[in-house]
Amino acid sequence: MDTGIGLSLRVARRFEVAHDIVAFDLEAADYLPLPPFEAGAHLEIDCNGQRRHYSLCSDPADSSRYTIAVQHERNGRGGSRYLCETLRVNDTLDALGPRNHFAMTPATRPPLLIAGGIGITPVMSMAWSLHHAGIGFEMHDFASSAARQAFVDEIGRAPWAGKVTRHLGRCTDFTLLTGGFEPGRHLYVCGPFAMIDAVLGAARAMGWPEDHLHCERFAAPSSADRSDADSDQANQPNDLPFEVELASSGRRVPVAVGQSVCAALAGIGVHVPMSCEQGVCGSCTTRVLAGTPDHRDWILSADEQASGTVFTPCCSRAKTPLLVLDL
Repeated sequence: MDTGIGLSLRVARRFEVAHDIVAFDLEAADYLPLPPFEAGAHLEIDCNGQRRHYSLCSDPADSSRYTIAVQHERNGRGGSRYLCETLRVNDTLDALGPRNHFAMTPATRPPLLIAGGIGITPVMSMAWSLHHAGIGFEMHDFASSAARQAFVDEIGRAPWAGKVTRHLGRCTDFTLLTGGFEPGRHLYVCGPFAMIDAVLGAARAMGWPEDHLHCERFAAPSSADRSDADSDQANQPNDLPFEVELASSGRRVPVAVGQSVCAALAGIGVHVPMSCEQGVCGSCTTRVLAGTPDHRDWILSADEQASGTVFTPCCSRAKTPLLVLDL
């Protein structure tokens, strides 16, 4: 699996871009140009022993720096607290990347970009990329309050600022933004789980096909979102134990009820790279050579899930007694 390039990064600048959102300009610790990235890409950063993913929000044409923005989650799992509370200018970070699960499709019509809260980060890099390509676009950004609206000054100075509409408060009808489907037009959305579902639901109601809808989720749904979600993930049957087989050795490993495949493998010394542990980042995506996965992720496309050839062992399970993994 592609884990990206190993990077040593130095904090060149730290600045607040909204209430509880801190941005960091990162340069190569050896001061050389950074590896190129495409809009929508992210870095996997070592946050004091925890691997966390952060979208690149800077201009992909600028190889001198990467910019990430981190929402300070004081009650989170610790990654954002480490970055926001302890990281200072000239500190160094180890990272992997850039990797991209939210890449843009070549546009034949101006795409529609929609962001909410910290979801503005990958969408900003898309705006830069489209601007440099001379492709028009329409961008809408939502925040709960003016204090939480990120990158106000930075977007205001951008040469593409005129294509951006910024909103305060919730949108009650996203069909007014999506409009009817136009062949060749793609929609990209990133933000809170419920907002993403509302945008996608509105677009589908207006006739947008699935292959023109793209989203990136930073977290799995909350319990409230799950109770309303019309999805397999919302209503799981009782889990059953199963086994995974490592194709390289033929060794079989039991996976107990309530245990993840990653945890079962770690118990025998096989460590699969992972970060989110919720099926939203893609770090652990693994090829399946036999058996049928029980997909519980939020990142694989419908086609990828239907193929049964890959799954996310951090959260997904098996519908068959055995899964043979390309490990």
